[in-house]
Amino acid sequence: MGYPFFYCLSKHRKEIRFRKLAKRRENKKMKTEQKLYRCPVCGWQDGAEEDRLRTHCPNCLSGLHGEREDGLECGGVLEPVGIWVKSDKEWEIIQRCRLCGEMTSDPMSAEDNPVKILSIASKPLSEPPFPVERMEELTRMMGGRGDMGGYYHEQRK
Repeated sequence: MGYPFFYCLSKHRKEIRFRKLAKRRENKKMKTEQKLYRCPVCGWQDGAEEDRLRTHCPNCLSGLHGEREDGLECGGVLEPVGIWVKSDKEWEIIQRCRLCGEMTSDPMSAEDNPVKILSIASKPLSEPPFPVERMEELTRMMGGRGDMGGYYHEQRK
């Protein structure tokens, strides 16, 4: 004969309770793992008891590359290469993956290292993508006057 209906129902309820309890334990374990963030580049460790997931290290602004655009896992290190100010005045860090070369942007947080941010933002000025020594020659090639006098000297003449 079989088990009575109420016995099967109570067994099913116990199984559901067990699954919920296991899920709660798993979520709790994941939260404790998220609290202990350790940077793979500089070794900085988060000591704060926060329930948010970090996407980059606030000390060196590097992060881990998760899923690429094509859906495959990469696992490379994202290094900061520039700063981007969006039209709504929100600043973002431009990062390039060392492994696959993909470029991403990540919003800044208030805890990010201001010295590192300024260092990355000024990098295009200190290391331009062209040889500074040949700037006069390059300007002449592009149809300009070619002298290093600049805008203010042109107005005086």
